[in-house]
Amino acid sequence: MSKTISYKTNLKCNGCIAAVTPFFDKTEGIKKWTVDLENPDRVLTVELDGTDSERVKSLVKEAGYQAEEL
Repeated sequence: MSKTISYKTNLKCNGCIAAVTPFFDKTEGIKKWTVDLENPDRVLTVELDGTDSERVKSLVKEAGYQAEEL
């Protein structure tokens, strides 16, 4: 069963998004994701199917950024 979770992040630009892309693309259970750079909280929205919120935060951290569940 898929669920969608949003996170406040410190991703600031398309370069930041490019940095996290390989981490998300290689992870089973992440169906799709987007980052709203227009939002002051730089909201990352992830559709999960088979993985959990902690895994997403861990992937963002591995890429060198931070994510906090909203």
